[in-house]
Amino acid sequence: MQRRQLLQAGAAGAALGLSHLQEALALGLGGGDGFAAGVPELLPLQGLDGRDLEARDLQIEGRLPAALRGTYYKNGPGLMSRGGQRYRHWFDGDGLVQAWRFDGGRVSHQARFVQTQKFRAESQAGRFLLPAYGTAIKPELPITGPDSVNVANTSVLRQGGRLYALWEGGSAYELDADSLAAKGPRVWAPELAGMPFSAHPKVEADGTLWNFGSTPGGRLALYQISPQGQVLRSTVFKVPASTTMVHDFVVTERYLVFLLAPIHLDMQAVHAGSAMLDAMSWVPADGTQLLLVSKADFNQRRLFSMPAAMVFHFGNGWDDGKQLQLDYVEAPALPEVNVSLRAIMRGERRLHQPSTPRFLRLDLDSGRITLQSREESVEFPVVDPRVVAQRYRHVWYPAAIDTQGRWGYDGLLHLDIESGRRQRFCFGQDVVVEEHVLVPKPGSSKEGEGWLLGLCFDSRRQRSFASVFDAQAISAGPLAKVWLPYWVTYGFHGKFYAA
Repeated sequence: MQRRQLLQAGAAGAALGLSHLQEALALGLGGGDGFAAGVPELLPLQGLDGRDLEARDLQIEGRLPAALRGTYYKNGPGLMSRGGQRYRHWFDGDGLVQAWRFDGGRVSHQARFVQTQKFRAESQAGRFLLPAYGTAIKPELPITGPDSVNVANTSVLRQGGRLYALWEGGSAYELDADSLAAKGPRVWAPELAGMPFSAHPKVEADGTLWNFGSTPGGRLALYQISPQGQVLRSTVFKVPASTTMVHDFVVTERYLVFLLAPIHLDMQAVHAGSAMLDAMSWVPADGTQLLLVSKADFNQRRLFSMPAAMVFHFGNGWDDGKQLQLDYVEAPALPEVNVSLRAIMRGERRLHQPSTPRFLRLDLDSGRITLQSREESVEFPVVDPRVVAQRYRHVWYPAAIDTQGRWGYDGLLHLDIESGRRQRFCFGQDVVVEEHVLVPKPGSSKEGEGWLLGLCFDSRRQRSFASVFDAQAISAGPLAKVWLPYWVTYGFHGKFYAA
């Protein structure tokens, strides 16, 4: 049975019954090698088999806003096993880019694996040929640079009329915006060929894009790119701190801000065949370094010390020339995070300390750093895209509200950081909630006036769905749920682009 035949576009596909879905799963449409499928919320981490998905005229529960028109692109690890071998870490899976197209109350879904050089070679061979971040695999192909192992699995970006799949370790991978077919790595400028382009670029309201790329050797590349997709400025320099992993950053009116965690890398172990993850060590005594880079002059850089903190994701930041403020989510230390992420790839539920919101204030004259925390269990913070690098007051997160020992987030949290007011919505024990993004309402200018859009998985129905909320009233529940006739793997990050 061919997956595309099973999941034909149209109403018939949208009406696919649960019994037929379970039959499809039993026929091996997901790659489950080495995966214990006894924990229902972890089913999507089995991974898919490398074939693409498509469904049209999706089932809509509730009422979609008529003005919600455009495409929500989402990226994440989709293929987890080949030839009886399974990746050991969630970050390793090959990228699956989804396109949810909203058009006047009708919605379609498309998901396609990013046909990287690595993906094509391994598909032909029927087995893994190259090492991954958390899985030691003896290379059977030459590794000539980061793009030899690029899995393009973390986020998406549309800039200058082009669509990209992003992965922090290598180049942006250009895709056709309609078909999602891969076109190849993007070289932004000859002198930047082979330099990583992170999965967390920041785009200001005028379309100016800022990004970075980090290498295991401690070099950092900085990019300023025009709304038309042209590199305006770039530089590469040695990071003035001992760190290996830089996943995200934040932009304010005057600065690029990085929190450099105390993660050291044993390159000798990597060269000897160790997975990069196994060669990393957490050294909390070194503390975390806050690196401040002037947007006006990349050569103007300052370094500040703070307690050790593991940070994957920022919300936003702003400065007024005298003080700088930003928010981020502090995760448990890297070793604990990786133990959990490896356990779920075996289909094992493992609970760990929650990731919690932090709010940082830096006095630019004295260098004094003040930290404030909120006791919530959250991740994947997002803000209104119209306030990037500007003063703001609203942040949205997936949150663990009433998980009762279950893995994953089960709700959403809206935090007003000025008043401290919180709004929550809990989907219940059966639903795992992924990152949601803020989609501004057409014609509006007020921060937060828009919709919150993201993906969820219903473990009882074994189906994925998109949820749409009024971003200012999430406690009222979703305005609509848009159901797929199948499940898709959990993703990392997405972006909505209006029609």
